[in-house]
Amino acid sequence: MTGRHRAVGAEATDDDATELIAQLKELAGADPADVRQVVAEVLAALDRAAGGALREHLPETIRHDAGLDPATSARH
Repeated sequence: MTGRHRAVGAEATDDDATELIAQLKELAGADPADVRQVVAEVLAALDRAAGGALREHLPETIRHDAGLDPATSARH
C-alpha cells in the first residue's frame, strides 16, 4: 500500500467522521434527552462490538449513562 492509498483511506475516515458529527449536531437541535439516549445506544453497541473493551476507556459518567458500568450492567 502506498502513502497515497493510506491518505485516501484516512480522507474517507475523516469524511465519515465529519458526516457523523454533522448528524449529531443536527440531533443536538432536538431534545437533549433524545441525543443522550442515541449516544448511549451507540456507545453500548460499540462496546459490544469491541468485546467490552471500549468501556475501559470511557469516563465513569458516560459508562453509567450508556449502561456499561458494573452496577448498571448487573441490573440489566
